[in-house]
Amino acid sequence: MPLDFFNQWEHILEDIEKSKIPIQFVKKLVVKLEGKKQHTINIQTLLKQGLDHDQIEDVISRKLYELEDKIINIEFILNVTSIAEIVQPETDKLLNSLCKQS
Repeated sequence: MPLDFFNQWEHILEDIEKSKIPIQFVKKLVVKLEGKKQHTINIQTLLKQGLDHDQIEDVISRKLYELEDKIINIEFILNVTSIAEIVQPETDKLLNSLCKQS
C-alpha cells in the first residue's frame, strides 16, 4: 500500500483512546522513565512468540509495576498496517454502498 495511505491512517488514529485499542494493533509500548531513559515492550514480538492476549497483558502489567516509580509517560506505537488492512476493506464496502444509494 502507498505511503500516503498509511500517513492518512496515522492521522486518523492520533485521536483514538489508546487504552481501548486491541492488543494485536499495538506494535510496542515505549515507557519513558526518569533520567531520559526508556524501556520498550515489543507487543508484536510477544505475539510472534505465541503469547496470547492475557499473557501479554500480564507481561505489560508486571513490567509497569516494576517500573512504576520511575515512569514519566507511556507511548503507544500502533501497527498502522494491521489496522488499515482490517478497517480499510470495511470502509470501502460502506462507501460503495453509500455511492450505490445515491
